[in-house]
Amino acid sequence: MAAVRLLLLSLSLSLSLSLSLSLSSSTQTGSLLRLKQSFTNSNNSLASWIPNVSPCSGTWVGVICFNNIITGLHLSDLGLSGQIDVHALSEIRGLRTLSFVNNSFSGPIPEFNKLGTIKSLLLTQNQFSGPIPSDFFSHLNSLKKVWLSANKFTGNIPDSLTQLDLLKELHLEFNEFSGPIPRFKQDLKSLDLSNNKLVGPIPESLAKFNANSFSENLALCGKPLEKECEDSSPYYVLPSNEVNKNNEYGSSWAFKVIVILVLAVVAAIIFLFVQRREEKVVGEKLSVVNRMQEEVVEVKVVKPIKESSRKGGAASRGDIVMVNEKRGVFGLQDMMKAAAEVLGNGVLGSTYKAAMANGLCVVVKRMREMNKIGKDVFDAEMRQFGRITHCNILIPLAYHYRREEKLFITEYMPKGSLLYVLHGDRGTWHAELTWPTRLKIVKGIARGLGFLYTEFSTYDLPHGNLKSSNVLLNNDYEPLLSDYAFHPLLNPSVSVQAMFAFKSPDYTQYQKVSQKTDVYCLGIIILEIITGKFPSQYHSNGKGGTDIVQWVHTAISEGKEAELIDPELQNNTNDSLNQMLKLIQIGAACIESNPDQRINMKEAIRKIEEVQV
Repeated sequence: MAAVRLLLLSLSLSLSLSLSLSLSSSTQTGSLLRLKQSFTNSNNSLASWIPNVSPCSGTWVGVICFNNIITGLHLSDLGLSGQIDVHALSEIRGLRTLSFVNNSFSGPIPEFNKLGTIKSLLLTQNQFSGPIPSDFFSHLNSLKKVWLSANKFTGNIPDSLTQLDLLKELHLEFNEFSGPIPRFKQDLKSLDLSNNKLVGPIPESLAKFNANSFSENLALCGKPLEKECEDSSPYYVLPSNEVNKNNEYGSSWAFKVIVILVLAVVAAIIFLFVQRREEKVVGEKLSVVNRMQEEVVEVKVVKPIKESSRKGGAASRGDIVMVNEKRGVFGLQDMMKAAAEVLGNGVLGSTYKAAMANGLCVVVKRMREMNKIGKDVFDAEMRQFGRITHCNILIPLAYHYRREEKLFITEYMPKGSLLYVLHGDRGTWHAELTWPTRLKIVKGIARGLGFLYTEFSTYDLPHGNLKSSNVLLNNDYEPLLSDYAFHPLLNPSVSVQAMFAFKSPDYTQYQKVSQKTDVYCLGIIILEIITGKFPSQYHSNGKGGTDIVQWVHTAISEGKEAELIDPELQNNTNDSLNQMLKLIQIGAACIESNPDQRINMKEAIRKIEEVQV
């Protein structure tokens, strides 16, 4: 009888668990669909969000899952706007990371403070505005990363940020925050408060950061800035040991030494605990995202790294295969130990930055839509990429192959993409985008394309995904083309959705692509560089930015080409302005909607080389 009861209890528990999982999956789907409805323009960018398909199936753009539980939403670069349904988000119990980077949301900051378990809140490059309540972050005790940069926030920096014990990264640059900097007690690892309206002394706890973290705040003073604070400053705050000189603890060196020793012991204990915990995990799996942003995406290690593979020999399945050793060699274990962060998420997969112990920083692109080719073919393609030697082509360093996904590893470029430098950080680097620099970038892009058109001359699309986000810049503003020659590797349905070539008139009007399609994409970039405008053509729905094709054609037909030039370039000599107009004409010849009337790549490159500073 007891055995029967035990069996019935076991069956009951199993049924209950199964029902619970089913309800959980249904709740997640419904919550995300309500979130989608709260956006005003999501039908194209979130077309993969459909009923009767699990959000954790791998087909929903921007949805990160672990064990069928949604842990992250990376809705970056999708042109989204409207109201964000925070109530729908709060129903997703496993949500830990939230990214709306580079969209078009506006108005006050949404009530994300109702999401008490999130660890990363990334809202960079939107139009959010107004003050943030002082206690906004009081209940977000799990937050580790807060990125609010490049918005229009005003008022004081919320004091509740100083209460987040786990906070490691805080980026508030390019806003209109005012007032003094609050005293942060946390051990922040990354901080940027530049380009605001902050005043008064920089707290001692933040003096360890570079002066760039506080630049363009004219009323700030104190280290690390060269501007010293004056006692008469209305924002000057006396050091704590001056508030009460008679306080024996405030002036006691012994007390300070004791505090430091206690903190050191506590830090050592925490370090040992974390180290032992990580050593236990390392032998079982590669957690690509757990340290990247607390979302776990497992890539199992089938076999341990062999010495032969680390020296560039044939790597076992599950290991990293080096295809170019110009920056040294590394393996999965090096990647696991790397400090990492999420850079973005798109149709093709997620992208991460990993800083390894030897100082090498790499970008890891997780590609999930390359399942049509086998390992041998993929290996041959990657090794062909690895043999490329051209100063304007980003060369892969290594790859990792699994049937379900591939990791594509390249060197990290600190300056970022042309898209970011042109539109996302005008205060820091935009001033350096002089006419000679912009022409240098255009010529570098053209030379890189010339190489690709020789190296992959048999491809319909030697590049295929040419846009400013796929043009990286080194410290000398030399451009490097990335995401090239992927078309033969991608599943056909994904190519149409993900690659910029398929947003050209060649495909939307004529349902075909060719080598002239890359010419159209080149024309968009040329005009983006010379005008400084963000092309609406980059958005799937065409909303947001400037319809640069229509604008250019209209200006040329009315003889107003000079009005197209970025105002920041207007102070050049007449000779330079004439050369800019010549470049505009080249760009216009590249964006002819009919491919038969469009110049070919060889002619475009020749004309670009003729343009002078």
